[in-house]
Amino acid sequence: MPKMNVESFNLDHTKVSAPYVRLVGVTEGEKGDKIYKYDLRIKQPNQEHMEMPALHSLEHLMAENSRNHHDRIVDIGPMGCQTGFYIAILNDDSYDNVLNVIERTLQDVLEADEVPACNEVQCGFAASHSLEGAQKLAKELLEKRDEWTEIFQ
Repeated sequence: MPKMNVESFNLDHTKVSAPYVRLVGVTEGEKGDKIYKYDLRIKQPNQEHMEMPALHSLEHLMAENSRNHHDRIVDIGPMGCQTGFYIAILNDDSYDNVLNVIERTLQDVLEADEVPACNEVQCGFAASHSLEGAQKLAKELLEKRDEWTEIFQ
């Protein structure tokens, strides 16, 4: 297959073993700032996926709570394939720090009693949420914390 522009399109999804956290790439700005983009894979590609209400709530919870643990989160966004998230962080090249931020954020998800911004004013599809689903995903991911650095089968 020819090399494609999108990094994940060049990844052999049959060779990875979820869950994992993988550095996808580094983008450097004109003034030297660097954005580190990570693949937080939660479900095994082409075998399982997150249901949308749970994924949507996990996105809200992670986007809001991760910023309590790191002041340079650029974005946390779900993958269209519903198997994970991309996390972009400014000027922090510490893989261990990223793992700790994810772990602490997932602990926050387990302790949450509501999904932030889960209303029609702050969310574009407020009817599609599941706090229980998000917490189940967070629990499953935390139970496999020791596997996050093992990316390939």
